[in-house]
Amino acid sequence: MRYEFLILAIIIAILDWIAVAKKWKRIEYFAKPATMVALLAWVGLNGGFGGWMLWFALGLLFSMGGDIFLMLPREQFIPGLVSFLIGHICYLIGFNSASAMFNAASLILLVVVLFTGFQVYRRIAAGLAASGNRSLKPPVFIYSLVISLMLFSALSTLLRQDWRIFAGVFASSGALLFFISDTTLAYNKFVSPLPNARVITMITYHLGQILIVLGATLRFLYLSV
Repeated sequence: MRYEFLILAIIIAILDWIAVAKKWKRIEYFAKPATMVALLAWVGLNGGFGGWMLWFALGLLFSMGGDIFLMLPREQFIPGLVSFLIGHICYLIGFNSASAMFNAASLILLVVVLFTGFQVYRRIAAGLAASGNRSLKPPVFIYSLVISLMLFSALSTLLRQDWRIFAGVFASSGALLFFISDTTLAYNKFVSPLPNARVITMITYHLGQILIVLGATLRFLYLSV
């Protein structure tokens, strides 16, 4: 496995975190999408864009689109939401490229994840209503459902024989961080301001993306041996 572009992605991501903290907008405009470009290059070198790895590459691509929409001088929230939604759907398909395993443990996990996702949505929905953004409740609900299913699918890799444990740990940790990132962003935007919310959002987001594709690439390499 080659690591040059993975290391480059981490370095650029750290640069972006600093830019967000310091409000260096020009550097942020470069570093935010450049992190995803480096990750796409890394996936291309190690896992390729064929087969089920294509879904993870598409997830990165649509996430980059969401990044760009949300950092425009006039933020495009709905296009950004839709772009990230498609990215989550791509990850969801990628995680379920093989037959999903359903047993008592996975069903319990599904209930826990959906319950948690619904509780998060309820809090954000209350904030949307209080701020006069009731029209956003349906798209935010759909987004909450999809990201919860993506998180469940990632966590399920820990229970599946076609995923080695270390690959599953990376992927599920990444999905959890992605979930935390989106929750932090929505809570800060619609419920109540949080200290250093944008920095926390970006750190958890980038680490989440890195770990998701690292886990997926490790699984690809394991299966191709």
